Parts: sequence; C-alpha cells; structure tokens
Amino acid sequence: MTTQSVHESHAVHGHGPVPWSAAVQATLHCLTGCAIGEVLGMVIGTALGWSAAATVALAVGLAFVFGYALTMRGVLRAGLTFRRALRVALAADTVSIAVMELVDNAVMVSVPGAMEAGVASALFWLALAGALAVAFVVTTPVNRWLMSRGRGHAVVHAHHG
Repeated sequence: MTTQSVHESHAVHGHGPVPWSAAVQATLHCLTGCAIGEVLGMVIGTALGWSAAATVALAVGLAFVFGYALTMRGVLRAGLTFRRALRVALAADTVSIAVMELVDNAVMVSVPGAMEAGVASALFWLALAGALAVAFVVTTPVNRWLMSRGRGHAVVHAHHG
C-alpha cells in the first residue's frame, strides 16, 4: 500500500482530511438509495393524483427505506447481525439522506408545474433529475465533513474488508 493510499484509508475512517473522491463515492451510494425511493414515491403519488405534500412524504419515506436497505445489505454481507447492521445504517446514512431529501424535494416542489405535470411529462422527469443532481452537489461536502470526523459513511468503512 502506498503512503498516499494509507493516508486516504485513514482519512476515510476519520483520521484526517477526506479525499473528495471518497465523499463523492459516499454521496453516490446515498443518491442510489434516495433516487430509488424518490422516483418510486414521486411516480406513485403523482400517478394516484395525491397532493404534493402526500407525494413528498411518500417519496421521503421510501428514500430512507431504500437508502438504509442498501447500506444494510453490504454490512450484513460483512457478517453483522441485523440489529447491528441497522444501527450502522442509521449512523452512516441518516444525515446524508436527510440533506439529500430536503434539497431534492425543495427543488422539485419549487419547479412550477412539476408536481402536477404527471409521470408522462418531460417536465416531471427533468425536474426530478435536476432536483437529484442539485441534491448530490449539496450533499457531497456534507458527507466529506461527516467522514472527516469519523461519522456518516465512515462508519460503514469500519465493517468492510
């Protein structure tokens, strides 16, 4: 292992500055779970004609479920019990998912007509894609800050390899 990779490994565990690449990877992981839940919630709520508030609530709830589930899948494979894996997922992902969902839904709701446009509309899908992109940009430095302090996604790294 090179000196730089040793340094980066320690940084990811909260012992120094975290490389942006590690923060990007953590945020992409978060984005995956959030996007699955967000898209599913937005599609269901919009297709059923629910209010914006009900649709956002469903999307946020599903984003947390899928985000935690993806993290738990990895740490369960590493041999943790379900209860311990759930605690790791809660510690690793709660702040990241919360920030991502706050930003994502604020952007989505602020795009005029996007929530009412329906799933067959380009406006709906462009607004949702843009909202997720903005959320990614805002959440990446948050994840880097958390990881540099041994929190957030750094908690998961203690259970890998």
